[in-house]
Amino acid sequence: MPFTTYLMGKGPSHSFVAEAKPPTVTMPRIKALMTGSLPGFVDIIRNLNSPALQEDNVIRQAKAAGKRMIFYGDETWVKLFPKHFVEYDGTTSFFVSDYTEVDSNVTRHLEKVLKRGDWDMLILHYLGLDHIGHISGPDSPLIGYKLREMDGILMKIYTALLTKERETLSPNLLVLCGDHGMSETGSHGAASAEEVRTPLVLVSSAFERKPGDIRHPTQVQQTDLAATLAIGLGLPIPKNSIGSLLFPVVERRPMREQLRFLHLNGVQLSRLLQENVPSYEKDPGFEQFVMAERLHGNWVKLHLEEDRSGALLNLGTKVARQYLGALKTLSLALSMHVAQYDIYSMAVGTIVVLEALTLLLLSTPQVLHRRAELEVPLSPPVFSLLFYLVFLVLSAIHVVVCTSAESSCYFCSLPWLAAGGVMVLVSALLCVIASALARMVMDSTLLWKSAAHPCSGWSEVGLLLLLGTVGHVLSLGASSFVEEEHQTWYFLVSTLCLALSQETCRSYFLGHNNELPHCFHTEPGTVGATSVHQDCFACEAPKAGQMDKAPCPSGTHRGHARWAVLAGPWLVLACCRLLRFLNHTGVQGAHRPDLGHWLTSTSHKMELSCLAALSLLVIFMLAQRGCSPVSKVALALGLVGVFCYRASIGNLLFPWQPANRGISKGILEARFVYVFVLGILFTGTKDLLKSQVIATDFKVKTVGLWELYSGLVLLAALLLRPHNLPVLAFSLLIQTIMTKFIWKPLRHDVAEITVMHYWFGQAFFYFQGNSNNIATIDVSAGFVGLDTYMEIPATFLTVFGTYVGPVLWAGHLAHFLSAEANSDSAMGRACFCYALICSAPVAAYIILVTSLRYHLFIWSVFSPKLLYEGMHLLITAALCVLFTATSQTSHTRAWMKTGAGNQ
Repeated sequence: MPFTTYLMGKGPSHSFVAEAKPPTVTMPRIKALMTGSLPGFVDIIRNLNSPALQEDNVIRQAKAAGKRMIFYGDETWVKLFPKHFVEYDGTTSFFVSDYTEVDSNVTRHLEKVLKRGDWDMLILHYLGLDHIGHISGPDSPLIGYKLREMDGILMKIYTALLTKERETLSPNLLVLCGDHGMSETGSHGAASAEEVRTPLVLVSSAFERKPGDIRHPTQVQQTDLAATLAIGLGLPIPKNSIGSLLFPVVERRPMREQLRFLHLNGVQLSRLLQENVPSYEKDPGFEQFVMAERLHGNWVKLHLEEDRSGALLNLGTKVARQYLGALKTLSLALSMHVAQYDIYSMAVGTIVVLEALTLLLLSTPQVLHRRAELEVPLSPPVFSLLFYLVFLVLSAIHVVVCTSAESSCYFCSLPWLAAGGVMVLVSALLCVIASALARMVMDSTLLWKSAAHPCSGWSEVGLLLLLGTVGHVLSLGASSFVEEEHQTWYFLVSTLCLALSQETCRSYFLGHNNELPHCFHTEPGTVGATSVHQDCFACEAPKAGQMDKAPCPSGTHRGHARWAVLAGPWLVLACCRLLRFLNHTGVQGAHRPDLGHWLTSTSHKMELSCLAALSLLVIFMLAQRGCSPVSKVALALGLVGVFCYRASIGNLLFPWQPANRGISKGILEARFVYVFVLGILFTGTKDLLKSQVIATDFKVKTVGLWELYSGLVLLAALLLRPHNLPVLAFSLLIQTIMTKFIWKPLRHDVAEITVMHYWFGQAFFYFQGNSNNIATIDVSAGFVGLDTYMEIPATFLTVFGTYVGPVLWAGHLAHFLSAEANSDSAMGRACFCYALICSAPVAAYIILVTSLRYHLFIWSVFSPKLLYEGMHLLITAALCVLFTATSQTSHTRAWMKTGAGNQ
């Protein structure tokens, strides 16, 4: 950008490096620029569909002052400030595949609007540079072209403004800024230096330089722009602004005006401090401001006395320094205290989550004893009275809080019918919990029998799974463990492999009569009208029809099969170790070079192409084995289409393709793959529905589930970046190894297998390069095959592309239990365990985040993790509902068949 470099180095400008606070996404950053306040992390969600901004801001003040404003660019501005612009043309900001038309739609208006004189403010928001970063990263050759394009546009605007100044004889102000930066991968949202450091250049003829005047860029806060623009335009500073005036902008003004501007800013910040900090008088910034006001009063006296000595100038300089120090201290204090938390709504949500978790925990004994349900016999006289009392108390609290003059919260803004429904839910859950506790106390004989059960001990693997899960929940209390959570899962998975290796060695070399509790068979007992196995968590009895498939390890497995089983855990461990080389994630190691960076560099495109082709071949070999012939053909063609898509957009190369071949958006190739994805999913759904409606062999359901799983695998191959295709291939390979050589021979309990799937799903979430900061979300996955922005498909594809690991491992769990367990309640138990193991960390983390809401890293570390956990919980809930629905009909059919047989 040669012209911009000239303006910064020698032109009439002031340059700054503006620090943005997380979350570094567009809508919160626009709010910060125009209001001077710190947005909350919930604005990440609102960023998808921005509501009108109600907070005081520069745009509102300008409209109230009669300023005529024109806007072209990102439509987020139009949503935030509706009816504020006399003319506007918004462009969709989420269609990241477009980096040309999205800017051309802005530039096409420039020629005419710059010649007109019917506007006071012109705002342009260009998106192309951001979109290129999302598509191909900051090292893309497209970056240079786009920067030169922006440089030419800046020159055109600056030249037009100079021409206007000759006519009006008044200076104009040109502000060049970025709303956020860009990480090494081209994304943004987190708090790395590359994402929070943004340029801020103010250009005006009022900033003319003297010969030899060298101005170095200084570090400021992004929130400082709102106060500076307000003062420069003669507008009131936004009420909640925590920014301070950029003093170089006014340092050429007379001393009287300089001090007046600084005093106005100080009064606004001190008032904001009084509203948010009870002991504001003891705040160092407030004390400095009071001292500056006194000195300012002395300066005014000297000024009125028309003192022309150097004392007046020296005192004015001292007052300015005192004001600047006070503004900096006040701004820093406010940035830590000004956050407003909706405690009432947070408390209600926390109570509901804790009640649901408590109910899950209370139902654990029944579920682990083959009853994937919780019977809660409510006693009408007692619990009805309790329900009404709790409901009345909650209603009274709600009325008191919401009618308070000082209270304003989200829960109070809901209609009374919706709020009443929430209170009914809270009251009902409390009564259910009380009833379940009463039943547990009265039914202590069942607990005693379970304690006396000969197989009530925990296996070593079961104990490891329990302690590992609890340890992970406890680790979420430390910010470093949240930042480096991938290390926790890598450690747990590696430890699990070692424990499984020990178990296989013991099973094969020490015999099974005394050392193999997994082969211990208990007689079925009856509870109520349902036949159940009274066995413990770590000792599941062999299921009907399973002995022929998977005999005890020391019985039939011989020779090569025995050594394959012994080598299974070590092969899994080796695969996990290789995957850790692919993507370094977290905070401490994200900047270190890894295999993924090496593969994605332009000089290694051929190596990446070969690796991607090999990975796709492995994916086909492992995914096709359970499909019908038609689905196998569709899967093969789909995977070929995946390679063609990546080649068309320039990520991969065909052997015969020239290196300088032009690239496209790959719309046709991606849609070619979508056809086969939908075809495989349709075939699997048809088989699944057939098994649900017609009493056919359970193999039809198994094939249907695997075809659904294969369709998701094909979709994942399309959405993942090419260097992450080995992650998908290794995921299928590890699933195959675990199924054939560990879960079948050792016959682990359903709960243990479920927890293992959850652990591996979490590990693969990080293997693909994800972390707990927003910047690692691959937004470009949501626009594969789309030529226009469609909110629902783009959101689904982005979420699926982010949570490929957990979703595919959950899908494999459903297929495995359908094929191997051959038990009606196995799927129900698995869904219960999956829901419990996902909800426990969320419940604990909600309490933790609420208690740490004033923590130094609440916005940069804890809040992004909460968003990830919330989305993961939603996905888990959807999967559990889906899997429960698929097993419900077969369970009912089996019960009816048993009843007919008894008759």
